[in-house]
Order: sequence, then structure tokens, then C-alpha cells
Amino acid sequence: MKTRELRCADAFIKILESEGVEFIFGHPGEQILPLYDAMRTSKIKHVLMRHEQGAAHAADGYARSSGKVGVCISTAGPGAMNLVMGVATAYKDSVPLLVMTGDVPRDLKGKNTFQDVNICGVLRPITLETFDVKNSKEAVFKLKKALKMLKYGKTGPVHLNLPKDVMLENVPASVLQDTDEDAFCMKSLIQTHLPSEIDDKDVSHAVEFLEGSERPLILAGAGVLWAGAQEPLKRLVETYRIPLATTYPARGVLPEDHPLCLGMLGLRGTDAANFAGRNCDVLLALGCRFSERTIKGIGNCSIIHVNLDENVFEGDVSINGDVLNFINKLVSKIEGTRKFESTEKWLREIQGHSRSYHVKADYSDLPMKPQRAIKEVIDASEDSLLINDAGTHTTWVTLLKTVKKPASLLFSGGFGPMGYGVPASVGASLANPDKNIVVVVGDGGFQMTLQELATIATLNLPIVVCIINNSSLGIIKQWQDLYYEGRYEVELENPDFVKLAEAYNINAVKVDSPGTVFRSVKNALKTRKPYLIEVVVDKEEGITLPENK
Repeated sequence: MKTRELRCADAFIKILESEGVEFIFGHPGEQILPLYDAMRTSKIKHVLMRHEQGAAHAADGYARSSGKVGVCISTAGPGAMNLVMGVATAYKDSVPLLVMTGDVPRDLKGKNTFQDVNICGVLRPITLETFDVKNSKEAVFKLKKALKMLKYGKTGPVHLNLPKDVMLENVPASVLQDTDEDAFCMKSLIQTHLPSEIDDKDVSHAVEFLEGSERPLILAGAGVLWAGAQEPLKRLVETYRIPLATTYPARGVLPEDHPLCLGMLGLRGTDAANFAGRNCDVLLALGCRFSERTIKGIGNCSIIHVNLDENVFEGDVSINGDVLNFINKLVSKIEGTRKFESTEKWLREIQGHSRSYHVKADYSDLPMKPQRAIKEVIDASEDSLLINDAGTHTTWVTLLKTVKKPASLLFSGGFGPMGYGVPASVGASLANPDKNIVVVVGDGGFQMTLQELATIATLNLPIVVCIINNSSLGIIKQWQDLYYEGRYEVELENPDFVKLAEAYNINAVKVDSPGTVFRSVKNALKTRKPYLIEVVVDKEEGITLPENK
């Protein structure tokens, strides 16, 4: 009896369906067409982005705002290379992405043929792993492995490179079921990619540090969000009265108006968070890495560091494991033992320090100050999901926004590419169809990925794009003023952004005075349709730059 078979590309789509994948963000090309053909009859919706960089950023925005894996695809050569910016962005912030690239047929690989390039070599430094598959059976095997890595291991992009002829090969239908080989794969994966079970001795050691502490502090990173540990962390904080600070991507893991939340730690952090970080005796760091920005707020203390990535450890007690698992084990160890030292004296010390981000925003001057404009955007946005692009405006958003819910403020902090905001809003909107999305982007960053207005318009997504237009690359201009005698290469002669939006059939308005921004954003949100607001601000107003370049 002949074994039932199906194309490798069809097997891929069926496996992705079984994993609950809802959207694939991509841009088609010759070498990836077998996968597109397989999607025609699938429940998975393909989201046609206008550029592959946009596809990766959209998948990133989907993942950050949903907690699920984002999926993006491209064709070979230039298509695959265009993904690189978005993949690097996700890698730096540990965002789980499944990245699939088409490739030339196997008999043309490595021969410098049309669009042949070593994309695995390019992506290897910015992915958890990259798989260059050699045949259809291996392709399915590696897809399953990639999905298990993304589900159970440390987060970040995983890449599959798929030659066109491999995707057209047949595989037995039995590959859709878990086999003994899959079980062996999982066992191998646990040994090579996943952390072992957290050792009770390590947890006991952490408890000893915390029980002897008079000034404990918890530092929460994005790993708390990826682990789904928000509620257990909140119970830990409230039960034992331990103050909590966050890194940028974890803002909102505990509402920033919660009495035990001190806000962000480090560069641009609050006085309260940085006072606590510099004066605590024990720091419990959960799912974060100690970037050069974060360590500015940390003094001489004992550190308990919990992370899935053992390469980032900085602690006196370093625990390689899942944050949720650790918190559950920690609480279990604590219960039935003596209580922690009272933290009330420590909390009173912290109380004297501000939890606000110091910035004046009530200017009524003309030309309008960017601080005033951004404060109006934030106030009008209310519970909208806010996406912050890179540029001069970024700092104002950071300092003016109080984050009360996790993943309600998205920013590509580790890499910080200009042009992230608009395409990321596509993924965030599809992940949160009942929410309004507000993008804050500079005139420079907007023009790097503005073609995704076409995607927003086609899908009729309720996204409000607020362009903070200072007619320059503002931060670079400030650096040139400080260190290069003002030799500018940053002045921008911009197009008419309103007419540009209207060309995409998107409603748009231009505002330039205090009060008009708030009203315009409110009106735009009421439409529940794509909308663009150009906000003209003072081109000479800068931010306070970091002490070192």
C-alpha cells in the first residue's frame, strides 16, 4: 500500500497551524512561493508587508504585544537580507521570532548564481540558531525543533533557510504526528538548548540572601513577561513588601502607580528606582540583563540573577532557569520558614525620592515644544497601545508615559532602529484587534518605513501615526553641536506628510500649536480607522544627552 504523502511546504503550514500560528508577515518572491502556495488554503493569514524589514518588525510587534511567537518570511538573496535589521532588533531584545527564508535550489547553492548568498552566515550572530536544511525530512524535523526552542527555551529569533526544491519535495504524511525521532529531538534539545531544572540548593541560597536582607530590591526584566510570571511576581512583591524596579521592556509588569513599583532603573530612570538600586543590599534580578544603561542605577550589593541565558549572568547567585519556575520554588521555600526582615524602614527611606520622570511639559510657547506635543499625544491616547520609534522624541515618551499594563508601551530598546514603529504597529494591531494603536515617530524615522502605510490602509487597521516633525535628525544634530562644531548633515527637507497619507487613502491632519494635538488624537481615535497626524515642533529643542557618547 502506497504511503500517503504531501509537499514539504504543505507539511510546514499544517504544523504551524497546529501550533496556533495566526499570522505570517512577509513579502513574496520566487524562491519562497511554494510556502505561499501552501498558505492559500490555510487558516493562517498572510500579511503582505511592503518591505521585508517591515515584515520582521511587524512580527516583532505582534510578539511583544501578545506574548506569542511572531513569524516572518522572505524570499532568497535581497529579500532575506532585508530581514536582517528586524531580526537583529528582535535578537537584542530577546523577542521570539520564527524567521523563514526561501533559497535557491540545492544544485545552485554556493555557486555564486543569481540571488545566491550565505544568509545563514549573515543571520547566525543575531539568532539563537540558524538551520540550513538539506532535504525535506530534515526541514520538517528542524521546524519542529525550532518551535520547541521558541516554546520552552530562552527567547529570540530562530531561523530556517529553505531551498525552493526542498519545499517542493514530498514527505510522508506521518511527519505531521510526533514520532520516536521527535521524542529523541526533544531530549536532545533539552540537553543542548534548554536549562536544566532549577536546583533546590540555588533557591535555598537565594532565600538565605533575601531573609538576611534589610534593603532588598527586585529588578524585573522582559523575561518576566515572556515567562508569564506577572501575577506570581506581584504576589511576591505584595506579600513580602519588597520594592520593585524595572528595565525599559518590563515597564508595566507591576503598574507604575502601584505603591511598591519604583519605576525604571538606570539611565532615564526615576530617582526612587536609582536610589534603591544604589543603596539596596540584595538585588533580585529576574529575567533581565545588566546593560550599560541599567547598571548606572546599581550600587554595591549582592545580586541574585535568574535568567534563561547563562551568558548574561552577573550575580553572586546565578540561576539558569525560567523566571516563573523560580518564583514558584522561591515562594514554596519561604512558606513555613521565618519571615523576611521588615522592609518598612527601607520603604520609608525610598519614599523620600520621586517616582516621576523629571520633565517639564506644560509649555505654551510657539513654535510648540516637543515635550508638550508628546504629553498631549499620551494624554489623549489613554489606554491605547503606544509604540515608540527611535529618535529625539523617544526620551520624551519614556519620561512622560506612566505604564500601567505590561506590553502597553513598545520600543526596540536594545538595538533602537529608526523605522521600527510603523511596521511594528501592524503586528501589534493584529494581535490586539480591540485596541487602538498610537505610534510616536520622528520625521526621519517615519521616512525609513513609510511604505507600510499601504499595509495599514489595506487592512484598515485602527492605527494613529503621530509624526513629531522637527525637520531634522535631532539627536545627531545635538551630538554635532557638542563635539563636531555643528557641521550638520541632518537638516531634512520633508514632503507634505498630509498629502502623502492621503495618497494612501488615509485621513490626515497637520497641527502646530498647544491644545490642537490632544484634540486631533482624540478625534482620530474615535474613527477606529487609519489616521496620520503631523505635529510640527520646535526644531531647536533638544534633550539632555547621556554623559558619555
